[in-house]
Amino acid sequence: MSSRTAHRFRLFSDPDVLHAMAVSTAACVFSAGLVYVAYFVHVLRVARNAPCAPEHARCVLLFGKHSPRGRIDRDFDARLERAARLWHERSPRTLVLLGGGPPGVASEAEVARAALWARGIAADAPLQLEAGSRDTLQNLRNARQMLAQAPQAGMGRVTLLSSRYHLARCALFARQLGFDWELCAAETRLRWSPGTLWRIAGEAAYVCCTDLGTRWARLIGSRRMLARVT
Repeated sequence: MSSRTAHRFRLFSDPDVLHAMAVSTAACVFSAGLVYVAYFVHVLRVARNAPCAPEHARCVLLFGKHSPRGRIDRDFDARLERAARLWHERSPRTLVLLGGGPPGVASEAEVARAALWARGIAADAPLQLEAGSRDTLQNLRNARQMLAQAPQAGMGRVTLLSSRYHLARCALFARQLGFDWELCAAETRLRWSPGTLWRIAGEAAYVCCTDLGTRWARLIGSRRMLARVT
């Protein structure tokens, strides 16, 4: 079993995660699927309407993507290209590269750094690597800790840079973790394809489960469940 699969197994076998999944599944079933449809529309709207030219872009959080043996797929390449353009056009004060990996191989953050150097970003540019996370929530939680410990970066508004289908999840976690945030889409526009819609459907299920699970945890006063997402 790969470390990525093992991480997912641990995540989806956690009692609190199973609790949240049960609550969100019940909400979708008893609403005849309307709750899920609402989240699907939300994720789709975010994916379609997110800007690729953010307003601030002083502190950019670049989300990594699974890159086995350093292979960069089309989605990851688009994120890197957008980050390089922002850097050359605006020179952000801080660019945080997010994403870990299994032991003994380059992390997603390290793969991103090498790719950005290849796109003309200077080797002495203020890049910060967060290479200890395996999912979006860990990305942002670790980034929050890094920025809090870096006075030069500060804790002002952050720009969340990722693929369009992924941005609703990024925004949800950023809000729950207390960030002041804005979105930046990697792609110029949303690609309408079966693959994209499939990804949006999966993201909608993830956002639905996380958001409803968080609301339920607040309703029942479960500090343990809330601690997982705040």
